[in-house]
Parts: sequence; structure tokens; C-alpha cells
Amino acid sequence: MLELYFLRHGQTASSRENIFCGSGSDTPLTSEGEAMARSFAEFYKDTGWEAIYYSPLERTRVTAEIIAKPQAVKAHHREGLLEIDYGKWEGKTVDEVDRHYHDDHLSWTADPAWFPPTGGETAISVASRVLAVINEIRNSHEGGKLLIVSHKAAIRIALCSLIGIDVGRFRYRLACPVGSVSVVRFGAQGPLIEKIGDRSHLSDHLRNLPGT
Repeated sequence: MLELYFLRHGQTASSRENIFCGSGSDTPLTSEGEAMARSFAEFYKDTGWEAIYYSPLERTRVTAEIIAKPQAVKAHHREGLLEIDYGKWEGKTVDEVDRHYHDDHLSWTADPAWFPPTGGETAISVASRVLAVINEIRNSHEGGKLLIVSHKAAIRIALCSLIGIDVGRFRYRLACPVGSVSVVRFGAQGPLIEKIGDRSHLSDHLRNLPGT
């Protein structure tokens, strides 16, 4: 039986400050973000990963490398696992976006499936590329546990797509806090979510850090 573990990377300065940080922002992990990756690696050290797949941005690449190295697991980067492209909103706070791109922000908040951030990417587009990677993984691995290291929006959109939730509701239906893992098991009846936004592998200190 195939199980996919969707891990959101550890803390960055942008997640700490609640700043739009998508595929156009290669923000590195903070020291606490690296600690989150090490905590996950230690907690799941006996899992026996078949493989690890990650988005090529630094914050996900470093997270994946911290987990893969102790177990000598092969890690593969996939462009399709990149975070949503926030376009002109990259590096801005919610208040700044609402002030400078008010109408676009209203439309995106109402239905990000079809209304992108200004100059950015729709949730429908993200779903298409992330599902292509998941289908590749499923075709390459009949069973076992595989780790996907990706981003907040990309993971929530993927989960919505897999279980039939309108991707336009991804921001309001599924939690994905920084450093969290969600687990999907593929059985005879299709995908089953076993965990959503779980952070039991983190210490109280890491779980209670500020940010998204």
C-alpha cells in the first residue's frame, strides 16, 4: 500500500512575519526552521522512506536534505512541487497587498481557483502540476512510504484535489502550519487522509513559534 507524507518546510522569515512567499521568493530556513526539519527526521527515522521528492526552492531542498542524509535515501527535486506563484504580491504583507491590489485581492480571497494573485498563478494551475508529480510517483512506486517536501498552498491544493474538495476553498478547509505533515494512504477505495497538519514531531517550543 502506498502512503504519501506531505511535509511543509520549516520556518522562514516570511512565514514568521506572515508575508506572501511563493515560487518567486527563494527564502531560506531560519535556524528554527532547520530545527523543525531535524525534529521530523529524528521522529520518523525508522520509517524507511522509499524516496523523497521536494520542491527545488532552498527552504524545501534543505529540509529534504536534512531528512534524507541520515537514512541515505534518494531525494529527487520536481518543479511541479513549487509553491504557488504570488506574482506582484511576493514579499508583501496581507495589508500591503490589500492596499495596493485591493480588487485582485478580493477576487483571489473569494475564489483562488480561477482568480490568481496579480501576475501570479491560479489554484487550478497549481493543482495540475502537483497532481502530475503525484501521478508520476504513484506510477513509479507500487507501495511503501514516500515523502513529499513542499509548501503551504501547494500541499493544501494537492490534498483538496485528491479527496474532491473544491480547490477554490483550499485556504479555508485544510490546515497546514509550518513544519507540519499530512498523510494520504492510497487503498482500494482511493485516497484516504490519515493526518492533516500534524506537528506532534515538534517540541512545544517549535510548535508555539509565531507565524503561519
